Amino acid sequence: MASDASTGTFLQGLERGLAVIRAFSADAPSLTLSEVARAVGITPATARRILLTLEELGYVRSDHRRFSLTPRVLALGWAYLSSLDLGELAGPFMEELSAKTRESCSIATLDLPDIVYVARVPTSRIMTVALGVGARLPAYPTSMGRVLLSGLPDDELTTYLDSLRAEALTNRTVTSAGDLRATIVQARADGYALVDQELEQGLRSIAAPIHNSRGRVIAALNVSAHASRSTPTSLRTEALPHLQEAAAQITTALTHRGNF
Repeated sequence: MASDASTGTFLQGLERGLAVIRAFSADAPSLTLSEVARAVGITPATARRILLTLEELGYVRSDHRRFSLTPRVLALGWAYLSSLDLGELAGPFMEELSAKTRESCSIATLDLPDIVYVARVPTSRIMTVALGVGARLPAYPTSMGRVLLSGLPDDELTTYLDSLRAEALTNRTVTSAGDLRATIVQARADGYALVDQELEQGLRSIAAPIHNSRGRVIAALNVSAHASRSTPTSLRTEALPHLQEAAAQITTALTHRGNF
């Protein structure tokens, strides 16, 4: 069968334009005209026409010597992102987070009195209960639950706490409504929640909020680790910066998507 290129439907100019955009990277955020030509395998004259066209369209900026991409190139990906559900959209960010922390990470939403898992990247089995998409856990003893509860209006939080019959799942579980309110209010102020072996002995986790375009907490992202290879301090100092970065990236993707 003849290829698209041989049948005349292949647009070489479009291919080269996309190749020029892909030439830029974290290692090469700005390039000269000749560097672009070499990277793409085109003549300097062709590279110049493409770069000037991209600059005219707002995808590239230059200082008359070096060229770099502008944030407008992100718009090329939003149409794809808008077709994904939350778990699919967050997947690449979660994979990167798991690789950086070398720990499992999850996303959950709130369905009182529980949290519901919508995405998970496991690295090892660290809980006795198997968790997957659709799994439910009580909100009060989990880091994601406390982050999600921190996003509730005060009257809804009060209604939840007044009706809660918290069970001590370990000897560390906070069960007092007053103490739970304090931890949730603290999570709201801090922008994260850390739970130390309250859900299950030997399990520590830290979570950060994911917001929609209106700034409302609509999901939580966490990193979970076994107590034998983590401490509360190490989670705060080593995992939290990566966790908050990933949560912010997912929030940005959702904001541009505009339908959450």
